[in-house]
Amino acid sequence: MEIATDCGRIPTVTDTDVLLVEDAPEFAQLATNVLTDAGYRVRTVSTLADALASMSSAMPDLVVLDLGLPDGDGLDLCRSIREHSNAYVIVVSGRSGEVDKLKGFRLGADDFLVKPFSGRELVARVEALLRRPRTDSAEGLPRVFGDLVLDPHSREVTVQGVKVDLTRIEFDLLETMSANPKLVFTRQQLLDKVWGPNWFGDDHVVDVHMANLRKKVDVADQKSWVRTVRGVGYSMAL
Repeated sequence: MEIATDCGRIPTVTDTDVLLVEDAPEFAQLATNVLTDAGYRVRTVSTLADALASMSSAMPDLVVLDLGLPDGDGLDLCRSIREHSNAYVIVVSGRSGEVDKLKGFRLGADDFLVKPFSGRELVARVEALLRRPRTDSAEGLPRVFGDLVLDPHSREVTVQGVKVDLTRIEFDLLETMSANPKLVFTRQQLLDKVWGPNWFGDDHVVDVHMANLRKKVDVADQKSWVRTVRGVGYSMAL
């Protein structure tokens, strides 16, 4: 199963999505409560399989990851996350040995928190990570949104494994939105980015190209990958 790719932005508290991967009910409840109270949006799963399913639709900004999961080692998931995304990863484990910590950091974990921990410590660790700018940007990695994959380097888009033939404008529109999938772009912003600041004309030309883009990347009987925000503009539909 593919993991959706995010763009490596630095989120703020109010728009930060946290995926909590934890099978111990007491720690899952503690972490969910304190992070929600601190203003974060929290998704909670208890297995590797459920974590992969959750990330296939939308990659979180930060993952709190337990190592001892019922269907595998959390370090395998840490490796997969780092291959596809620039999301922050806090490894949480009752295993406090140096070997596990080193493995986690080598696989791309940003922090390691040993159980038992306090809620305030977890929130402090999360806040510290979100203040840290990323230096290893994932902008060049393929961006995966379910069965839609966009490769910014090769300028190729595939849907369900099949290459989609897009025009230059169609690709640039999709590339712009997928680089910031949670941002709603106005027509003027898209004109400036895709057509250039010196282009003059009716901004409804954006609507025409978006309609053509939808015809090429959308799959019958499934939601469109392009979301129209009435009165504002367009964004990715996550």
